[in-house]
Amino acid sequence: MPDETLDLHADVVTLTAQLVDIASVSLEETTIADAVEAALSPLPHLTVTRRGNTVVARTDLGRAERVVIAGHLDTVPLNDNLPHRREQTPDGELLHGLGTCDMKGGDAVILKLAAEVAEPVRDVTFILYDAEEIEAEHNGLRKLGLSDPDLLAADFAILMEPSNAAVEAGCQGTLRLEVRTHGERAHSARSWRGVNAIHAAGEVLARLAAYEPRRPVIDGLEYHEGLNAVFVSGGVAGNVVPDECVVTVNHRFAPDRTEAEAEAFVREFFAGYDVVLTDSAPGALPGLGVPAAAAFVEAVGGQVAPKFGWTDVARFSALGIPAVNFGPGDPMYAHKQDEFVPAADIVRCEQQLRSWLGAPATPYDEERP
Repeated sequence: MPDETLDLHADVVTLTAQLVDIASVSLEETTIADAVEAALSPLPHLTVTRRGNTVVARTDLGRAERVVIAGHLDTVPLNDNLPHRREQTPDGELLHGLGTCDMKGGDAVILKLAAEVAEPVRDVTFILYDAEEIEAEHNGLRKLGLSDPDLLAADFAILMEPSNAAVEAGCQGTLRLEVRTHGERAHSARSWRGVNAIHAAGEVLARLAAYEPRRPVIDGLEYHEGLNAVFVSGGVAGNVVPDECVVTVNHRFAPDRTEAEAEAFVREFFAGYDVVLTDSAPGALPGLGVPAAAAFVEAVGGQVAPKFGWTDVARFSALGIPAVNFGPGDPMYAHKQDEFVPAADIVRCEQQLRSWLGAPATPYDEERP
């Protein structure tokens, strides 16, 4: 049975391995939340609050700015990828295992900063929350905003989602809709007596194929929208002309559009068809103009890219808090069986955040076991 305690004195890569070995599939985060709470509660410079399986630790030094650094504790289901495995490669050390990339490397950075940066130049709220990988109704950050909105108050937020240890600002919004075509059933041997709804969907697909994505530039970042069919369903039986076909479409829209504006666009795009909106989430503007954000970007090298996927930065944006994604690991490896994170990414994120918070760097020996 793996050790279910966390050693905040360990280096950040070893701490990542400890977090990975505590299984925490969505809705099964009690053990890891217990470990996080037990590790943080004795620290005298922090006020620790627990809500369900979300743990919040705050400094209260009266600084001019307050920032949030947040990460989720849950993972997707196991896929024969626990416990962790460390690998030395010509390009450096890799840490393999469920959640290494998404996002226990980032969680380890949060815990190290919370433990060791006792007097940051900005007050910090560290949030480690549950249920990010599943339906929004379970999301610990969403629940915290409902139960304790004061715990989310800040001038700027960093979400430690994997981003190759680089800054990805804001995020695009997303919506899903169903486009229905209607026909009339008939025996396929006498198909001319009916109207084939699947054939009628050809025009829907043709419009999608001809779609030209919008590429707005916001705060100097070029976003790239998308409109794609993700499911097609229809048919009654092998000898029946179908009377209905449903094309499910996903629209990824830049954060300069509201959900309502994005919905209006897709309804106009599919004018003449039966369109039903099934899901929607807003985007998040980059918000790089606030002082804390500008200082953060400078501290990590000045390079910023747009975030094309949707993340919980949108929850901060909805509260009027500018937010960015910044975490170790390549998001392309999130949720894969061979998920991994480069040790160098974890170390770089920790050191750059330490610098931004006004704390000295710490050494890391990549050859340690």
